[in-house]
Amino acid sequence: MSKPRIAVIGNPGKWSTEVLATALHQRTGFRLIADLSQIALDLTSGRLMFEQHNLCHLDGIIIRKVGTDYSPVCIERLEMLRVAEHAGVRIFSSANSLIRLLDRLACTVTLHNHQIPMPPTLVTESVETALQQIQHWGSAILKPLFSTKARGMQVLNANQGSKALESELTRYKSQHPLLYLQQHIDIQGTDMGLVFINGEYQGAYARIADKKAWNTTIHNGGRYASCQPDSATIEVARRAQAAFDLDYATVDVAMSQEGPVVFEVSALGGFKGSHTGSNIDLAARLADYTIASLRS
Repeated sequence: MSKPRIAVIGNPGKWSTEVLATALHQRTGFRLIADLSQIALDLTSGRLMFEQHNLCHLDGIIIRKVGTDYSPVCIERLEMLRVAEHAGVRIFSSANSLIRLLDRLACTVTLHNHQIPMPPTLVTESVETALQQIQHWGSAILKPLFSTKARGMQVLNANQGSKALESELTRYKSQHPLLYLQQHIDIQGTDMGLVFINGEYQGAYARIADKKAWNTTIHNGGRYASCQPDSATIEVARRAQAAFDLDYATVDVAMSQEGPVVFEVSALGGFKGSHTGSNIDLAARLADYTIASLRS
């Protein structure tokens, strides 16, 4: 296989999607960005079409983004990619692996079962149980099961009072039947993204929160910076991503008083944090890894 045909599943026009497609084009002469919301699966003919391209006829597909926002429909989009995988197209990372990451609870349970340190977490359908836990912790972060960049998350404090908390939990539950709560731990306004390709550590970057924000996301005014996590933190992150069998992974880690804790593992994180914070060209590295894997 001299010049494999590799598509990028992503959001056209977005920086991480475009730089990866460019890196692949420079190496193979082939460029295709496919928006999963625009594909059509014909199970009678076994065709998975994006515009005039049958994705089942490609050599490889790298999944960068499955939509502009995470929702249950993203899982259904990944299910359609399993048809291309069954046809022999190498998917980076496997659709089966990614399905376990998109749902926050599925990711959390997997991390728990692999004994990865995380913030104390409660999942319940009971408003009363959630209220009691917030009062015990003092402060909690309420998280939707499908979200990125802290969208839809909110901080609840015990000092708001029982009636106000109960009202807010009830309102939230009307839109999110399962209440996912994590204790709000003090991370000193900083967390890290540790990046891996095929399980090998590539480097890390820090996210530093805006003074007015409770979270570190760039969406809420945070900024990227360089960082050098210690070997113990890298090992925690390595074990976390290994639980999902991924070709590319970013592990979100923060330092608590007890040591490193993992917030989540993502196979769909962008490249800008590594590029801006630590001058790492992940698009080039991932393109080289993908081509080498297809040729081996």
